Amino acid sequence: MANNEDDTSFFEKERDRLTAEISSGFEELLSSSNNLNRKLEEVLGMTREYETIASLWQSFHELMRGHRDEGDVSSEAEQQPHGLPGTGGHVLTVSKSGGLGAVREEQHNS
Repeated sequence: MANNEDDTSFFEKERDRLTAEISSGFEELLSSSNNLNRKLEEVLGMTREYETIASLWQSFHELMRGHRDEGDVSSEAEQQPHGLPGTGGHVLTVSKSGGLGAVREEQHNS
């Protein structure tokens, strides 16, 4: 029976060691899950900020496109081919009578 007691004590020691190892693994898993959740919340918060900025720029783009479309209604004789920005052929002018609503693009022939 002494051999049976040694087996039981070895079994209990091994069980306790494995239980502690499993508990440690679960604690590490829980900590990693919490870190992942925090990072996911940060990413989702960032995308919401980008959506706000994107909608603001989209509104600005639509507003500017609307002003350009109003300028396109003018007679075709006034319209000239547009130069590329940065090449010197693309110039924005504002007429004094129309304010911001009268922005038009002109082509330099230099």
